[in-house]
Amino acid sequence: MPVTHESAEDYLERILILQEERGDKEVRAVDIAKSFSYSKPSVSIAMKKLEQGGFVELGPKQQLYLTPKGLEIAEKMYERHKILSQIFIKLGVDEKVALRDACKVEHDLSEETFEAIKKNVLNK
Repeated sequence: MPVTHESAEDYLERILILQEERGDKEVRAVDIAKSFSYSKPSVSIAMKKLEQGGFVELGPKQQLYLTPKGLEIAEKMYERHKILSQIFIKLGVDEKVALRDACKVEHDLSEETFEAIKKNVLNK
């Protein structure tokens, strides 16, 4: 299941976020490029690699769909991002800083540490 690169996890998470924001599954590489302020060619290359890895599928109108494998990773990263952001904000960290830091930390925490954080900090 692990994606070898942090950037791949970020792309999968962003597809999920854009789908949730829009209330549909119509996300294209251009939407991802705009949301990250990346070049379209860079995103297209990344999406091709994710497609080859079985994490996304390309629809007939170039829309991107998360495969079950891609969705599992995207949901994991998004949950980590949301929870870590909330914790950092509760600790008094500025929201922008908290969001940026959560994005960095979410990739490096072990499953054991993250579960301990949820259990002990959030009582989940």
